[in-house]
Amino acid sequence: MTALSIFFALLFYAAMAVFVVGLVCKIIQYSRTPAPLKIPTTPAPVTQTGVVLRMASEVILFASLFKSSKWTWIFGWMFHLALLLAFFRHLRYAMTPDSMLWPLVNLKLIQAAGQYGAYVMLIGLLGLFVRRIFVDRVRYISAPSDYLMLILILTIAGSGTLMSFVAHTDIVQLKAFILGLIYFDWQTLPADGLVITHLGLVALLMFIFPISKLLHAPGMFFSPTRNQIDNPREKRHISAWGKAIDDAEAKMTVD
Repeated sequence: MTALSIFFALLFYAAMAVFVVGLVCKIIQYSRTPAPLKIPTTPAPVTQTGVVLRMASEVILFASLFKSSKWTWIFGWMFHLALLLAFFRHLRYAMTPDSMLWPLVNLKLIQAAGQYGAYVMLIGLLGLFVRRIFVDRVRYISAPSDYLMLILILTIAGSGTLMSFVAHTDIVQLKAFILGLIYFDWQTLPADGLVITHLGLVALLMFIFPISKLLHAPGMFFSPTRNQIDNPREKRHISAWGKAIDDAEAKMTVD
């Protein structure tokens, strides 16, 4: 066991702890934030089923983004689709052949789609990056962190692509290292510059995620403009915060 392997093992445990705890805290914060008004973006569904279908169209198809900007939708959808494919491709590094999902994850189609989807991801990210530079209204509202986040994800995708197509690393040993982290049986990490860069940047992304704009992933489900039924005339909307005030006022009146 090398010092580098020990460092990265501890780094990933710390990154995972920050990622999970930070994400859970944010989700709890979102769930407790009151929505005092009925503010669904119209035209909005008037039934709960309609809300579910609307949320599904936003999560899967990016429906509102498609209506507002076709180019942004194309690049954004390319990136997110490739990210999903990369996720399934990478699952095999955290599984053993006796795992229940192994036959699905190890399919040649899944692995090939995840591998060549790296090019789709890079094109999508480059398109989003160029958009921030050359579209005036987007550049005006872009903070330095927006550019740095795109550069970070681009570098992660780029280093992963290089490992797949240019400078191959010891995949068997890398998988042993990852499984060792999962089962608390630490193994040696390949001393490869691309591997170290790739894993180091992934850990950095995990540290940053809970305090970044990437929280739009879980945050979308708590957006009152998307998750509310459009029924303000049929039913009065009172948030938990507003109900507490009404109850306190009613108690004061009785007293």
